[in-house]
Amino acid sequence: MRLCLDACVLYPTVLRDCLMGLAAAGIMQPCWSERILEEWARAAERNLGPEGELIALGEIALLRATHPDAMVPPDLALEAQLYLPDPADVHVLATAIAGGAEGVLTFNLRDFPRHEMTAHNLHALDPDRYLCDVWADHPDLVAGVCAGVLARMNELRAEVADMRMMLKRARLPKLAKRLAR
Repeated sequence: MRLCLDACVLYPTVLRDCLMGLAAAGIMQPCWSERILEEWARAAERNLGPEGELIALGEIALLRATHPDAMVPPDLALEAQLYLPDPADVHVLATAIAGGAEGVLTFNLRDFPRHEMTAHNLHALDPDRYLCDVWADHPDLVAGVCAGVLARMNELRAEVADMRMMLKRARLPKLAKRLAR
């Protein structure tokens, strides 16, 4: 399944690493645009300052290198024809359409109304629900990807987090509940 990843799902490290783990396993093919990546870097700067932006730019460079086929060039003519309640999100919809995606993965479901999405044969997907759906079909794979993310997070931090805490902090409470069983 090809999915357009909104900036709000690329910015959080845990969620991004989980999604890229699924991409590496061939479960999902990501796509994004330069503008989506720029939004991620701006959010990092806004929340963490210049240092946060530099970290984001390094992570963006890594994503570009590991997923060169994910970049979708802008289509301004297409953008001009599209409508969403928040005009600032039209570029995400245009990226999904131009990139041949089946859906947009975003926390901002209200900004991508069902009737607008289905008009373009797309779905807006909540990350927690999407990951739970993948878990239902591939529980060992999702558990392994999340365990790898947890191990990397614990290497980077002095405090040791457990799976449930890490996923809940990443706004993935349903997945946290499933993996804590």
